[in-house]
Amino acid sequence: MTQSTEPLIRLEGVTKVFYTDEVETHALSGTHLEINSGEYVSITGPSGCGKSTLLSILGLLDSPSDGEYWLDGKPVADLSLSERARIRNREVGFIFQSFNLIGDLTVYENVELPLTYRGLSAAERRKRVTAALERVGMAHRAKHLPSQLSGGQQQRVAVARAVAGQPLILLADEPTGNLDSTNGEAVMELLRELHQGGATICMVTHDPRYAQYADRAVHLFDGRVVKEEESAEAA
Repeated sequence: MTQSTEPLIRLEGVTKVFYTDEVETHALSGTHLEINSGEYVSITGPSGCGKSTLLSILGLLDSPSDGEYWLDGKPVADLSLSERARIRNREVGFIFQSFNLIGDLTVYENVELPLTYRGLSAAERRKRVTAALERVGMAHRAKHLPSQLSGGQQQRVAVARAVAGQPLILLADEPTGNLDSTNGEAVMELLRELHQGGATICMVTHDPRYAQYADRAVHLFDGRVVKEEESAEAA
């Protein structure tokens, strides 16, 4: 797979400190990370090591206390709040553990909703939503509500919502965390297929079985990257 010399994501010395009741919590401490376009990276480590904090910073949901973050060659620190919101909507696809579907919207409407904020025509939205639902095998459930779906089906819809926007990168936070092993494996296979189709994926997982699906595993401990290794399957 050919990759540009400039990484899609680059973190240099990123630190994140939370202050609560006069207590300092160092969630990230001098983190360095690069992710290339077309790469599939898993972020692993024990509970409380900073995995979700790192993903929040990558997705522009939070800002580092110190350090530099470049996304697609541009320094994130220079972005205004409106620019950050625009990038979250257009260039980052989020897949959450808890699906985060809106209960009174149909499957189709859930996938379409982020696209409505982008000023796309109804015809373009329809094309993208239909293609995304077909890609995850959920086109036949387009008119159903989330409550009428299994957990595995809801996560497939959440993946469709993320890819319909054609983002630069997919960020997945424990995407199998609320699923049984069968549905978890199915969602991981779906992410593998998306990666083989060219998607760039960064996934947080505590499960070493699922980390093996990625090209490269980045291990965090106490807010630092302590080890990076190519997965056995990618090697």
